[in-house]
Amino acid sequence: MAEIIVHSSPLEPAAQPLLDGLVAEYDGRYGAVTRPGGARAEILRYPAEAYRPTLGDFLLVLRDGETIAGGAFMSHDDATVELKRIWTRPDLRRQGLAKRVVQALEASALRLGYTRAYLTTGFRQPEATALYASLGYRPLFDVTVDPVLYRSLPFQKALSPAGGVAATPVEPPAASFEEATARVNVLKAEQEQRLLARIAAHRARAA
Repeated sequence: MAEIIVHSSPLEPAAQPLLDGLVAEYDGRYGAVTRPGGARAEILRYPAEAYRPTLGDFLLVLRDGETIAGGAFMSHDDATVELKRIWTRPDLRRQGLAKRVVQALEASALRLGYTRAYLTTGFRQPEATALYASLGYRPLFDVTVDPVLYRSLPFQKALSPAGGVAATPVEPPAASFEEATARVNVLKAEQEQRLLARIAAHRARAA
């Protein structure tokens, strides 16, 4: 079996199995009514430009020309990227593909000059939580608390000695799931505004 990792884009046909797989996974675990437009609206929330160097990257694992896994990252600031869209085809899980994707994304981020990685996973994805912990990501939440009170579980990792994540504080839990949801929505809106500002600045420099 010929297996390669390629740079891609959410706009490419080869990325559609990943996007469709994520939609099915998230809607299946969390329900399509938990966010406006369901998982697809959230997955397509950011422009494809966010996943293009130097602001990001979008990688696919192809086996005999078929997309079987992938992931992406986008820039938060000059030092930090957020890993996104990590996915493995369900029938091929527990083969180390997700680990390979994360490590490839980390290497790409380092080549682009980033020194820190951030990510979040959902409260109903314990296997993802275990994966990121095994790869050295430090939880920014209280692991002794019901994850429902966070809804979105944040992790961080230094990609180089300059990453400096040790002092990042652990976030306190919310008082309820509804409060946790409100917090997540505010955080995502703030991150989206920062990202769009970085894209605009990148376009201006390239003009």
